[in-house]
Amino acid sequence: MSAQIVDGKAVAAEIRAELAEEVARMTADGDAPPSLAVVLCGDDPGSALYVRNKGRAAERAGVRFALHRPPAESTTGELVDLVRSLDADDDVDGILVQLPLPRQVDAAAVTECVSPGKDADGFHPYNFGRLAEGHPAEVAPCTPMGCMELLRRSGVEVRGSRAVVIGRSTIVGRPLALLLTNADATVTICHSRTRDLAATCREADILVAAVGRPHMVDASYVKPGAFVIDVGTTPQDGVVAGDVDRASVEPVAGWLTPVPGGVGPMTIAMLLRNTVALARARRRLARV
Repeated sequence: MSAQIVDGKAVAAEIRAELAEEVARMTADGDAPPSLAVVLCGDDPGSALYVRNKGRAAERAGVRFALHRPPAESTTGELVDLVRSLDADDDVDGILVQLPLPRQVDAAAVTECVSPGKDADGFHPYNFGRLAEGHPAEVAPCTPMGCMELLRRSGVEVRGSRAVVIGRSTIVGRPLALLLTNADATVTICHSRTRDLAATCREADILVAAVGRPHMVDASYVKPGAFVIDVGTTPQDGVVAGDVDRASVEPVAGWLTPVPGGVGPMTIAMLLRNTVALARARRRLARV
């Protein structure tokens, strides 16, 4: 029996429709729609395409989208000034600085200018710390949250499950492990130094591959019936390749997220959800 292929595009469309309904309720009394400001600096074609997709998704969800494109030769100080001005603007609910930034820019110095209350990416140390402590927060990192939403909408019982996450980046691996832990899974984080990686992965009811090594995870890594989440997106021969060898894994797994069309659309949907949540929180505070 082949794995059920999890359609991230369809789930993301459902989420956008739900967000559009929420935005309509938020604006029914004449309030402005939630707004997202994106800073794109440089000429990376992948970043430009990704930002375009974010803009289209925002429009479909009723979220106001403003793209700021400072020159590629901008200095750290110039980008810091731009981000601080957006952070001080009451008309802006969420801010995202698209990475990578040009080499001459100190990316951390720029991104750390975004306050926790406008952190659409969910990576501010305060928001990350809330996640690590197990407390509810307005926002969480988008790709990990998208993975959790795919599990939830697929009817998978996370509580009590054994989860293995391959990859320990602060963008996916670590925050996803925290989200799974907070949902009462028993979680193991694996990486390049893990001994007998395949054997550890075969114990997983939920297996997440987030290492950026195309087709690394084959059937020998997968417990029969497991929910396999492929976060990998590596350009290869003109297409985007995932970390999972689909041909090998699909006959063994119970569920499998494809690349493309799995986690990717969910990341953008969660960015919009974060933006709406930040707008809701800011408006509650303004009315107190």
